[in-house]
Amino acid sequence: MSDKVGCTHCHLEFNKDVMIVDGEKYFCCKGCQGVYHLLKDQGLENFYDKVGNTALTPPTKQYEDSANFNSPAFYDKFVTVNDDGFSEVSLIIEGIHCAACVWLNEKALHKMEGVISADINYTNNKAKIVWADDVLKLSSIIDMIRAIGYNAFPYDATLQEVRANKERQDYYLRMAVAIFATMNVMWIAVAQYAGYFTGITQDIKTILNIAEGFLATPVLFYSGWIFFRGAYFGIKTKAVNMDILVATGATLTYLYSIYITIFERGEAYFDSVTMIITFVLIGKFLEILSKKSVADTLDIMSNHIPSSIKVIEEGKIVSKNINDVQVADIIVVGSGERVALDGEVVSGEGNFDESNLTGESEPIYKQSGDKIISGTISIDADIKYKATKDFAHSTLSNLVSLLEGAMSKKPRIQQLANTLSEYFSAIILILAFVTFIVWWFWPHSFETSFMVGISVVIIACPCALALATPVATLVGLGIASKRGILFKQAAQLETMAKATTLVLDKTGTITQGRPKVVKEHVHSEFEKSFLYSLVQNSKHPVAKGVSEFIYEENIDHIELDSVKQIPALGISAILNGKKVIGGNAKLMQREGLEVDAKGEYSEFYFAYDGVVVAKYELFDVPRDDAKESIKAIKAQGIEVIMLTGDHKRSALKIAEDVGIDTVESELTPEGKSSYIDALHKNGKVVVMAGDGVNDILALATSDIGIAMGNGSDIAIDVSDVVLLNDSLKSLNDAFKVSKKTYFMIKQNLAISLLYNAITIPLAMAGYIIPLIAAISMSFSSLLVVGNSMRIRFGFRDK
Repeated sequence: MSDKVGCTHCHLEFNKDVMIVDGEKYFCCKGCQGVYHLLKDQGLENFYDKVGNTALTPPTKQYEDSANFNSPAFYDKFVTVNDDGFSEVSLIIEGIHCAACVWLNEKALHKMEGVISADINYTNNKAKIVWADDVLKLSSIIDMIRAIGYNAFPYDATLQEVRANKERQDYYLRMAVAIFATMNVMWIAVAQYAGYFTGITQDIKTILNIAEGFLATPVLFYSGWIFFRGAYFGIKTKAVNMDILVATGATLTYLYSIYITIFERGEAYFDSVTMIITFVLIGKFLEILSKKSVADTLDIMSNHIPSSIKVIEEGKIVSKNINDVQVADIIVVGSGERVALDGEVVSGEGNFDESNLTGESEPIYKQSGDKIISGTISIDADIKYKATKDFAHSTLSNLVSLLEGAMSKKPRIQQLANTLSEYFSAIILILAFVTFIVWWFWPHSFETSFMVGISVVIIACPCALALATPVATLVGLGIASKRGILFKQAAQLETMAKATTLVLDKTGTITQGRPKVVKEHVHSEFEKSFLYSLVQNSKHPVAKGVSEFIYEENIDHIELDSVKQIPALGISAILNGKKVIGGNAKLMQREGLEVDAKGEYSEFYFAYDGVVVAKYELFDVPRDDAKESIKAIKAQGIEVIMLTGDHKRSALKIAEDVGIDTVESELTPEGKSSYIDALHKNGKVVVMAGDGVNDILALATSDIGIAMGNGSDIAIDVSDVVLLNDSLKSLNDAFKVSKKTYFMIKQNLAISLLYNAITIPLAMAGYIIPLIAAISMSFSSLLVVGNSMRIRFGFRDK
């Protein structure tokens, strides 16, 4: 029986012991409690009658008080505990405008005692924070973020769109004011320039300057407020950021224009002030839209999780919250509905669309006994299935969690970019001041020297440098996820792009993993139920092949004692006090039994009471896409090696069929790991792909471990990349995506550095006016974002 109760206001369910008890009412947080009492005091309690049992979004105001982050209900919903016992939370940090903002927040958090790691993704402002809860409370972390000028909210896909819309609306209003004022300032500027060539008195100039000043003021202090705010906190925390560059350039130009107007020294530059703010603001807004469209590629996965599902209880179909469904519950899925949890079909049949997860476009037919995975859609099936995993451990839930965390570990190349960005703005301010001094004492007029210095401040763009890596990385991760390729960390894209060698397991990776018996050799009479019962206890594909072969003879199953798996060799057990073993020739030889291991195919021996009584020869055909995919991988300049525990003849036959030249056979799990260690010593960057328990040492030893989606759970756990659609074509795509993403990252960095290397000297030489500088600054950021989108070219077939 569940101990969960619904919140009186929002109806979301939490454990009873974490709820706020208010008389006979239960509330998940102070925010819901406050809204309830507000409605009650205003006589609006009938609101709940109209709403019924519909779950509401908890009031976001609850998070304005950092103490609410410590509430049990908040922890129950947003905080998880990792394998090391540390607490983890995903937050959205508002107010981040550039790489310096990311650097500042990460540095401030890392200095706090108890914070284990804090990684912030610049493209979507999402922070993953790991801390020791017994040392530091989450409210203290939030207070630190707010103390340095930013704000933090828990990441919630249902609330994120609301906040994104609010941010866009704020930009809309600020841009509307800026564009309106700028257009009118331009008309006045036309009059000034016309008067400059046709003759205009100083008093008319002054009137026009005053008019421009009135229009420029709201642009600077309202539309440009976000830059002033960022500059203030940058100065407060001794971090020079992009906001300081924009705010400094615009403010100095504004103040100088006031001086010109008051002392009637000619034409002011209020038009430059409005244009600087307007163009940078528009560029920043377009950058936000571009980053959001990229981030949505990953965030949309969260929308695939249904909030409630139909479960059979006491013969009746009831609707339950997805978090309340337990393993072994019977779930009902109708035509057109999405599967919420992993399970096994118990009745019914039909086709399922798995394209959202695996990239497989063809419908997959399922019937009783078949496994179905969460996130897939029933096309025409009305089935009942037994849940084999709860929501927290389901495929789709894990996929969303891994995608959300994939950006937390930055590639090494991004760390380099962040280091450059950290000092970039400070260097630009120094260069601008030096430029002003040099021009003034060259000599030039103060006005000319001042405007040249301002141009240097404005044209420099640390944003392009900051965006170079994260936007390209996010695009790459999005493309990979759509094609059934799950990178657990973004940093693995860079490592895989540098790979020189691919090591492949044979059974279940190169081959279909379903070897079938082609020959049976019975040496003496034996009870086949002994063998059948033995292989039933093994998950190895060869043992399964023998099991399926014997099953056709309607053999009975008997219970065995002391069943023991022997990695890379076979399985043993005790029956009636006598030892039964099944496995390859090495296992037989280890037991002191002589065998004739000269068969053409994979061999499985069965021995009872110290006597080999039967041998089965099996053949596992290569995957349909194996030869073509391996050829494509080799075409990328990657050496392909096969490592297998099977005997040499079988390994060589498969290798010849798929086009692999280097083969090592009859290897133990330790032998595979040692072979990869030897490759490392020769300077190789190794990617290993496997699917079985015997591959986990090799997967862990390699630079990148790749697990096939249908592989063992432990192989998937220790791997860095998972191929959800269990296809070697996806393995080839993983190399292509990583290489193209890494290439675009380097190209973006080159564009950013080249832009600054060309434009900053031109500005210092006096060839660029502030207006052109503002346009160029915005354009460089958009150029980097647009270039990152090119990763999608060549990946449009799915």
